[in-house]
Formats: sequence, C-alpha cells, structure tokens
Amino acid sequence: MSSVPLRRLRVNPILCDGVGYCAEIVPELIFLDDWGFPVIDPIPIEDETCLRHARKAVASCPKVALLLEHLEASGH
Repeated sequence: MSSVPLRRLRVNPILCDGVGYCAEIVPELIFLDDWGFPVIDPIPIEDETCLRHARKAVASCPKVALLLEHLEASGH
C-alpha cells in the first residue's frame, strides 16, 4: 500500500485560459482537447513521482486554475 496521501487534480474551467503548461508537466494525467483546454484523468494520484509532477503543474499554472484535491481513503 502506498504512503502517498490520495489526491486528485482538478481544473477550474472558468479560470483556465488553455495555456497548456499542465499537460506538458504531467502528461500522464492531463491531455489537451481540440481547443487546447486540459482534460484531466479523474483517478486518484497514488504515485509519488506523479504527485510531484502534479504539484509542479499546479504551481506553474499562470491562471491558478489547477488544484490538488485531498481525497478520503476508501473505507473511511
């Protein structure tokens, strides 16, 4: 079992301008649609490397449109 706290990336579609840095930083979770806006895989992030990339993407968003959501562990 992983010791990484469960998190999930979310995007605020109102704030997002489709710059695309996020998809470059964490392509394993985010791809861009036909208009350049992020589509995020809703699965929980369980890997430390992926979580590190997700944090970098959140910090790099010029519109502050990305966030890491804390998830409760299953069974609680």
